Amino acid sequence: MEEIEEILEERGVRPTTMRLLIYKFLSEKRVALSLKDLENKFDRSDRTTLFRTLKTFEDKGIVHQIDDGSGVNKYAVCALECNCEIENDLHLHFHCNTCNETTCLTDHKIPQISLPAGYSAENVNLVVKGVCEKCS
Repeated sequence: MEEIEEILEERGVRPTTMRLLIYKFLSEKRVALSLKDLENKFDRSDRTTLFRTLKTFEDKGIVHQIDDGSGVNKYAVCALECNCEIENDLHLHFHCNTCNETTCLTDHKIPQISLPAGYSAENVNLVVKGVCEKCS
């Protein structure tokens, strides 16, 4: 847990017990998780606390939000060297139509896109949908 405390402190997040537990849970999963997934895991915790923790983590670049088209936002832990900049840290996401899991494919980068004059990107999300290796 000391390593997790350091990660949170480096990003300017006070390492409360709940934040440590949530980070540990998210980082141990190889798939992106929803708020509902956290509610199921931490059933004695308040939904608001879980949501605020996710938002704090997202604001500080600890997790990134994924819209995989399922209608439910999911969250995945960012790599330690990630700073979630559109210019540098964009990677593919894969949503399995069979098991409904979404994974980050961090080794597969999204190419830089040139926008026309007057346009500015605030978020980029590329989701590939199909069947994952586990389900094929």
